[in-house]
Amino acid sequence: MSDESENKSASPDAMRVGTRVLVRRPSEAVTGVIVEDYAELTDTAGGGHDWAPVHRWAVALDDGRLVFADTEDLTVDLGAGDSG
Repeated sequence: MSDESENKSASPDAMRVGTRVLVRRPSEAVTGVIVEDYAELTDTAGGGHDWAPVHRWAVALDDGRLVFADTEDLTVDLGAGDSG
């Protein structure tokens, strides 16, 4: 049985550039490293558009892809050990 804390999204305070994460998508869950934080761009109030929302995090996946995700799509990858 898995620990319930493993299934919770990480808080924004726990994530930063360089953090290893699990990215949950409808078709799969994959691991990678956060490479950019677009927090200052995610406030769309007064931005005039909701047709292309900005996702907070850019994540370089272990398979070479780059994806963009929101905080609720990420979980800190505790099984990764030391990343440095």
